[in-house]
Amino acid sequence: MNGSEDPPKMGHVPSVSLIMPVFNGAQYLEAAIQSIIAQDFVDWELICVDDGSIDQSAAIMNRYVSLDSRIRFFQNEKNIGLPATLNCGFAVARGDLHSWTSDDNILKPQMLSRLAAELNSDKNLDIVYGGYSVINEADEISRYVEPRPIEDRWFCNPVGAAFLYRRKVTEVLEGYDVSLFGAEDYDFWMRAARHFTMRPIDEDLYLYRRHQESLTNSLSSEIRHKVALVVERELQYVDDRQLRARAYLQLVLSDWQAIGWRMTWRAFVSSPVETFRKLPKLVWHLLRVIWHRSRKTFAQGKSN
Repeated sequence: MNGSEDPPKMGHVPSVSLIMPVFNGAQYLEAAIQSIIAQDFVDWELICVDDGSIDQSAAIMNRYVSLDSRIRFFQNEKNIGLPATLNCGFAVARGDLHSWTSDDNILKPQMLSRLAAELNSDKNLDIVYGGYSVINEADEISRYVEPRPIEDRWFCNPVGAAFLYRRKVTEVLEGYDVSLFGAEDYDFWMRAARHFTMRPIDEDLYLYRRHQESLTNSLSSEIRHKVALVVERELQYVDDRQLRARAYLQLVLSDWQAIGWRMTWRAFVSSPVETFRKLPKLVWHLLRVIWHRSRKTFAQGKSN
């Protein structure tokens, strides 16, 4: 990873290190960087890591490096993917508090100050996270997503997009798993929950952009498969057989075609009672899958 940064001010170590992985993000990149500059919390460093962009992203980041000494810019020699790029950024982070954001999303002005205040007020708290709003290409808000309790992690990603955690979390977990591109954040929080204290605050702190090129739109099936692998791995640490069964059955409902029978069997082994209790819902879901697949096949046959 090559750097093109101004030297940091002598003797000053920022409180917060914020990593921004960038890949062909020129369209929304300036708005993303400006939202960090506009924070009412000023003691931060922004580490932009370009992952082989071929658009104007590098030029935009270089310009901001010249405008604000808190911004640092590095470039990967080749495209290595999001999780590895995050790890490169955190490897040069100097702050005691860590977070990361995307090149198409926006931090609300109070995000860093609110999350840092929560961590600073409770030394036993390791990770704090807030809510976020979903926006489209035109910055129009479609809905607010409130943070969920970490106990719900078996059924969703409770942390979402607005978060801050202590440096020791990065060090103990050894960063993001490069084999889980698309589910690296969910895996990170699942591993973190075994070692650290986590707390949500129900405040809207972030604007998460959904658009045609966003990762969550392009890799949904692959992401579900990786999420299933993460849940399977983490459930080995769970003694509650009923919880294990519920988690397996949730995976069945999310992706029957890929993992249905295998997860149903695991659920039955974990808790036969819970599996039979959920059986009507499973059967109804399977019938819906068959119906939609039949309609799709019929439509394709007519078009041919």
